[in-house]
Amino acid sequence: MADCGSNCPKVLFLLLLFFTPFQLSFLHGNSSEFELDDESWLDEKDDEVNMVQTGHDSQGSTCDLSDGKWVYDLSYPLYDSGCPYLSSPVTCRKNGRPDSDYEKWRWKPHGCSIQRFDALHFLGKMRRKRIMLVGDSIMRNQWESLVCLVQGVIPTGRKKVTYDGPTMAFHALDFETSIELCWAPFLVELKKGPENKRILHLDLIEENAKYWRGVDVLVYDSAHWWTHSQKWSSWDYFMEGNTVLRSMNPMVAYQKGLTTWAKWVDLNLDPHKTRVIFRSVSPRHNRQNGWKCYNQKQPLEFFSHKPHVPEQMVVLKGVLKGMRFPVYLQDITMMSALRKDGHPSVYTRGMDQEQKQHPRDFTSDCSHWCLPGVPDTWNEMSSALLIHV
Repeated sequence: MADCGSNCPKVLFLLLLFFTPFQLSFLHGNSSEFELDDESWLDEKDDEVNMVQTGHDSQGSTCDLSDGKWVYDLSYPLYDSGCPYLSSPVTCRKNGRPDSDYEKWRWKPHGCSIQRFDALHFLGKMRRKRIMLVGDSIMRNQWESLVCLVQGVIPTGRKKVTYDGPTMAFHALDFETSIELCWAPFLVELKKGPENKRILHLDLIEENAKYWRGVDVLVYDSAHWWTHSQKWSSWDYFMEGNTVLRSMNPMVAYQKGLTTWAKWVDLNLDPHKTRVIFRSVSPRHNRQNGWKCYNQKQPLEFFSHKPHVPEQMVVLKGVLKGMRFPVYLQDITMMSALRKDGHPSVYTRGMDQEQKQHPRDFTSDCSHWCLPGVPDTWNEMSSALLIHV
């Protein structure tokens, strides 16, 4: 990893993060234009979760950012695929993917546009701020995207990566800005118990949450690990209070875990100092044993039938609706569901010529995203929320 000095890649940590099995919606009313010192976003209008994403055009009118299409744009990608902060499993071109059009699709809402990411403008607005992305390996995907979006404008020697427990941080030294990643796929605590059994504590969170204190912008994600099949489950038991359970409906467990997170946010964060975004579940195209995304070269233009709303979204919406703290829900699920071409598939590692002749001998990853790629759009959207002027 370039420019990170003695702290450079801790291989075990990186592998753990990847392989261990706009309106952005304002939950108390419509999302509004704001700066970090603008408190207008705190006005509560109602207690409904507004799932319609809206943005503002240059005339100040609004439009639905979630209603749009992917358009081919030769001015993309926004950074070079050789960005030194990308981990190997998402460097699809380097790993031998023969096409590159997946890098050139831009999301265009009907009736308006999302402002192109401007690294210097973003860093200027985030000067002396800490940004932390909290979640699983999909959030790692998004963190690498955001780091690559900004790192190109920072001189060599004025950027570094540091590590602290389950966190890693990219530092833009001249801006005194950090872009951090906190590994917490459940948000709540997963601990080892007697006989080395893994216990998922649905009502404990502080061991993870202690890293979130003092952060200016928090972006959360938690969905995929709650729905792993029994074979790939990351826990042996659930625990709530003094009660230990061998099994529980995954969505009931998810609701309990999210409620613990919501209570922590309500009690411990100050909305005058901290902005909180919760990103919706990233879609997977894992049907056909993971081969649904193999050899896909362009986005879907539309859904052939009304898309199914993930259960995680229904649960998340219900929990957020009951919160006092103004959390923004960034809904990227349906727009990303159109991008089955954007996954690494077999290109998570380099292959020699003989191996390329037999790609189906390898596992196909239809969960994570090639970079540059789809998560860059997620970051353009969240950037528009944070620095919209």
